[in-house]
Amino acid sequence: MFLIYKICAKIIKLYLGIFKQLKISGQENIPSEGPVIIVANHISAWDPPVVAVACPRQVHFMAKHELFTNPLLRWVFTKLGAFPVKRHVPDRKAYKYALTILRDNRVLGMFPEGTRSKSGELNPAEQGAALLALRTQATLIPAGIKGTRYKDTGPVQIRFGQQVPWSDLDPKDRASNRVLAERIMHHIARLLTD
Repeated sequence: MFLIYKICAKIIKLYLGIFKQLKISGQENIPSEGPVIIVANHISAWDPPVVAVACPRQVHFMAKHELFTNPLLRWVFTKLGAFPVKRHVPDRKAYKYALTILRDNRVLGMFPEGTRSKSGELNPAEQGAALLALRTQATLIPAGIKGTRYKDTGPVQIRFGQQVPWSDLDPKDRASNRVLAERIMHHIARLLTD
């Protein structure tokens, strides 16, 4: 499975480099080992491939359940390490699978807004990424993505920031999930404006 992922990542990176002048920065902020959650803004269907090719480690993405209804697409996405999640409702199966990824010291990719932003502006975050980070003590790495929308004419850019701090929060306090979710979006916003 990892071989297929690597081959696809190389092809996509080559395409984006040639046709979209892909610019990557901040990779040094991604830990080389241990559980990591990459949290990024979501403006286009190109965002998951951009995160995947920019990250030096394999990224396992939560992807909307609808993408897995087609048998061929389900096979492709599964081979690439993605797994389905039902949006806007609690999905215990997806949550347990995400926990397994993080407990295996792998990298999970999430878009905290839960869906693409049609305007390109940041939407409020759902609390899933925050809950998983607090539960597993995973490192939260924010990423800001620009230029992936169809109408965008400039280069595709992704910038990884320093980890989102959460050691001051109590994992047993439900309010911590909301506080951390807001903090995540603040860090992503800084990457898009700095």
